[in-house]
Amino acid sequence: MSATHSLLVVDDDPLTCTRVKAYFEREGYCVRVAANGDEMWDCLHQHPTDVVLLDIGLPGRDGLELARELRAHNASIGLILVTGRNDDIDKIVGLESGADDYVTKPFNARELLARVKIVLRRLRPVSTAGASGLQRKLGKWTLDLAQRKLSAADGRQEILTRGEFDLLAALARHLGTAVERERLMQQVFHRSWDPSDRTVDVLVARLREKMEKDPRHPELIVTVRGVGYLLADNAAS
Repeated sequence: MSATHSLLVVDDDPLTCTRVKAYFEREGYCVRVAANGDEMWDCLHQHPTDVVLLDIGLPGRDGLELARELRAHNASIGLILVTGRNDDIDKIVGLESGADDYVTKPFNARELLARVKIVLRRLRPVSTAGASGLQRKLGKWTLDLAQRKLSAADGRQEILTRGEFDLLAALARHLGTAVERERLMQQVFHRSWDPSDRTVDVLVARLREKMEKDPRHPELIVTVRGVGYLLADNAAS
């Protein structure tokens, strides 16, 4: 693999930065490091970056605040948060802030590499051959699976994070059929679902805020109790 992908590690622990940098450089990545938000922004302004690995527990402006700023500034950059092992609230807030994925400390370098590769795969353009079969009509919305775009009837495009898009795409591929949370978790994050894990629910709530006429009474993305979620094929939303 040639060094075509760039990773920015934002962590105030020099040992973590050194280990991640050494491992990913052996895998052919271009890796830069930053110890805080100011250094992160300096690096992003100076160098093209594909994925940011952002530690939540930074001094000063923490990773959650920086995640919101970064996502508002750049909707397409890959963003993986690093959390403490039991910080479920941070995981949820991080996903609400626009992160694509998360890893917990102490993390395995191979798992982190797999997470980065998953995010990078979402950056790759999909062949537009037979593109008509890659569009789904969802109420007033059109989901373009090839271009990874969600458009309203008036042509306005709604910006989705990679996690939001992949979850919506997974539901769209089973239009009108309830999909289990376990299956959604595997398809979007490639990890097992735990009953206490609200990752899927957080993404659904964000999609409803963007797509539903009344997010509190959804007609498009419907909860199927005891199962998961269903994307309605006849919604007027």
